[in-house]
Amino acid sequence: MESTPEKILSDILIGVAGANVTGSDIVTINSIILDSRRVLPGSLFVALRGTQTDGHQYIGIATELGAAAILCEELPEKLSDNVTYIQVADSAEAMGLIAAAFYGHPSQQITLVGVTGTNGKTSVATFLFQLFRALGYRCGLISTVQNQIEDEVIPSTHTTPDAVALNHLLSQMQKNKCSHVFMEVSSHAVAQHRITGLHFAGGIFTNITHDHLDFHKTFDNYIKAKKGFFDQLPKTAFALVNVDDRRGAVMVQNTKAKVETYSLQTLASFKGKIISDTLAGMHMEVNNQEVWFRVIGRFNAYNLLSVYGAAVLMGEKPESVLTELSNLKSPPGRFEQFHSADNIVGIVDYAHTPDALENVLETINHLRSGNEKVITVVGCGGNRDAEKRPKMAAIACKLSNRVILTSDNPRYEDPMDILEQMRKGVPPLDYKKTSVIEDRYEAINKAFEEANPEDIILIAGKGHENYQEIKGVKHHFDDKEVLLEAFARRYS
Repeated sequence: MESTPEKILSDILIGVAGANVTGSDIVTINSIILDSRRVLPGSLFVALRGTQTDGHQYIGIATELGAAAILCEELPEKLSDNVTYIQVADSAEAMGLIAAAFYGHPSQQITLVGVTGTNGKTSVATFLFQLFRALGYRCGLISTVQNQIEDEVIPSTHTTPDAVALNHLLSQMQKNKCSHVFMEVSSHAVAQHRITGLHFAGGIFTNITHDHLDFHKTFDNYIKAKKGFFDQLPKTAFALVNVDDRRGAVMVQNTKAKVETYSLQTLASFKGKIISDTLAGMHMEVNNQEVWFRVIGRFNAYNLLSVYGAAVLMGEKPESVLTELSNLKSPPGRFEQFHSADNIVGIVDYAHTPDALENVLETINHLRSGNEKVITVVGCGGNRDAEKRPKMAAIACKLSNRVILTSDNPRYEDPMDILEQMRKGVPPLDYKKTSVIEDRYEAINKAFEEANPEDIILIAGKGHENYQEIKGVKHHFDDKEVLLEAFARRYS
């Protein structure tokens, strides 16, 4: 059974600038809690101002349940005896520093590398995790798909967990003797101070395109959030950026870290060139060495280059890195291929942004011989950036022979409202080749009914997810399962 740390409050407040403490700072803290309902005697309750609720409303409940201390931005009108109040300018930022200290600064005792960007984060983090395990290290992974300590899988609920959960997870990894941890760093995580207090050995920038404007409001804010990760890197770290993305240079213009670059198009620290690309694999030249990889597509060429570069920057031998990289497979739900008995190709991919969808479809069109139809099944998530909906439909129409627009994770929106917004992006000349089928199960099966041998079906948007979120409830739904069932029925 895992032991719960106990720390004196004054010890975990070191580094929190401008904290105004009312009460004793020598009380013992045995947990840091964000949800007032989970407070126990000895807890430090953090009052966060969130997008849905304000934690300051629950300070009274937390004190009634025995909280030893309260971290807040605004003191309550009535202060309780025997409770210490720590008033700060930003609860989230202070929480990051406090959580790191509470768990003994685990990120300082491992090699922690963060990956940020719109697309490719999961693939790059997962490839690094697989690579370094193959090189003989004990590793941890923090990603959208799952968190992992060696072979132990820990379910993932956010791209980047909150600061308390994150430091707890890193401490578990450290106790399990992990020397390297690779994690996705989302723009939300930077903006909400989830990574504040962490020590990174390196950061990787993949690319930046249209996404998450429901949260950041403007594209400039989104860019600033991504850039904020590199602004925080220490001078001992490396910052590895994709210079083929025009905002790569912007990401590192204020970083203290050592800047390195990777590219398929221009001179860079790590230069790649695609020699050939087929459904069976990709032949590349990487820093003048020819290598054959099992993963395919131009987008994966960038992913592999960044992984190669990061590994070399961490001191690994280039030849060993390339040898192990050549054996890696794509993470679940990332251009994952399935073949029917009569050679219909089904591809499940997480592409849920315009750029990601375009990359996947361009890869498919590049790999096809020319006679196959490309049938795309795609939707857009609810309560997320609505501006991308017509764009994604337009891209699907432009690069597919047949398009079926369907429901993704509608969340609290009406699925047909989302689909109507997507339909606005369908050019008039493409009306005939485009259908709207709200039920995702029905839409996937319709694609298979229309497919002939050699045709390629892309099921985009959900990838590794095994649920469909409707009105706050996650219903079991796995694109891969539905795809394989359709294959089986075809020959039953």
